[in-house]
Amino acid sequence: MALPRRDFLRASSAGILAALGAGHLFAQAPKPRTWADVKSPFLTGNFAPVHEEVTVENLKVLGTLPPELDGMYLRNGPNPQFPPRGAYHWFDGDGMLHGVRIQGGKASYRNRYVQTDGWKAERKAGKALWGSIAEPPDAKTLLEHGSPFKNTGNTALVWHHGQLLALWEGGEPTAIAVPELSTRGLEKFDGKLKHPFTAHPKIDPATGEMLFFGYQPLAPYLQFSVCDRAGKLTRTVPVELPRPVMMHDFAITPKYALFLDLPETFDLTRILRGEPVLKFQPELGARIGLLSRDGKRAVQWFTIQPCFIFHALNAYEAKDEVTLLACRMKEYPAWLDDASGDPSQQPAGSRPVLYRYTLNTKTGEAREQAIDDMACEFPRLNESLAGLNSKFGYTISGEMDGLLKYDLAKGTHQRHAHGKGRQGGEGVFVPRAGGNEEDDGWLVTYVHDEAEARSEMVLLDARDFRAPPVARVLLPQRVPYGFHGTWLPGAELKG
Repeated sequence: MALPRRDFLRASSAGILAALGAGHLFAQAPKPRTWADVKSPFLTGNFAPVHEEVTVENLKVLGTLPPELDGMYLRNGPNPQFPPRGAYHWFDGDGMLHGVRIQGGKASYRNRYVQTDGWKAERKAGKALWGSIAEPPDAKTLLEHGSPFKNTGNTALVWHHGQLLALWEGGEPTAIAVPELSTRGLEKFDGKLKHPFTAHPKIDPATGEMLFFGYQPLAPYLQFSVCDRAGKLTRTVPVELPRPVMMHDFAITPKYALFLDLPETFDLTRILRGEPVLKFQPELGARIGLLSRDGKRAVQWFTIQPCFIFHALNAYEAKDEVTLLACRMKEYPAWLDDASGDPSQQPAGSRPVLYRYTLNTKTGEAREQAIDDMACEFPRLNESLAGLNSKFGYTISGEMDGLLKYDLAKGTHQRHAHGKGRQGGEGVFVPRAGGNEEDDGWLVTYVHDEAEARSEMVLLDARDFRAPPVARVLLPQRVPYGFHGTWLPGAELKG
């Protein structure tokens, strides 16, 4: 699950050290360890990394790939190249891209590391240099490398203005060449990017703009930026918050950007007390903010019940109301703050379900209700309807053993089960060329079969959701569980 980063990239070293008390944090780095020395649920089974970068053509296909399907499915995720110095958290691993190219009914596979500056420094040193987000920041690492945590580029992907970006919300995005998946370097938008870049930017299907934000523990806590369809960063707007909070996702409509001021707070001084930097404080309340995209009006805030939201499905406008659809949980999942945390043991309060928030811009009232009680996460939709009233949404089931298709108007869902001992990730919608219906296309994901010790790319017909997959592409190596992906149409690829 693509989740928060306790990052200090955008704060100056002097500012952080002053806030924390530098002498307290200089610790002797532990000696390099072997993989056998590390005990973590996220380094075992199909969470464990793969280290070989391979390219394989003409993969075996069970079923039939639609002959008109032309493009590349790409997914990002954590894949550490060296054993960690101390603790290991799922979010620590170096980014690795896994891609399946489909053309003419055939499929090929390649995987490549996101070769960030941190990846290169560790490759040169032959060992891990950065600590875990589950441990207190190390001032020595901060002074040597500019941040106590590594920009891994491991969380998500976005395609805009002919460029693929690998994302990590604590810093700048990393540009990736396609289809070869080689790393080009950090994208700083001609030096205009002055804040971290969210893992979940939005592309406006009408204007071609890319809208994004960045959050951080020192003021300004939240900033919102816009790139035009030509890839130029045109404006950045600070959004005033009473305190720094962790904000993983947001949503857009034609008029608004929607921000989630939820009570998962930052407090740097907690480190001095031996406490986590992040803490869920429901007594502080929760709000959804509407920022006018034209910049002519102040943010309008709507009070909601305290909760936490990682991912938004979509938002749309109707007269005086703005509706947000998102996967809501009553509290932030505490296991994510623990390197040894076990997601299977999460309490009921951190079980996400799909929610609808209706915000009345005239009265200031917010109404909220669950769409149903099914546990779900990683919501996606037909991206041509981003910011508009979409009929369908797609999520993983809470146990990762299937995918869900929601009829948002009816409040019902269909479930596609992967089968016994098979678990998969986020489903990415691929529209059928020339299709007239919103769900005329496919859902694509990676599935791991525990019994067969095999990974596959699975293609489902979105209109016949419960049916067996249209095609299963058998992959030449294991694909570890990861985070977010995208589909690149063949016309966008250079080879």
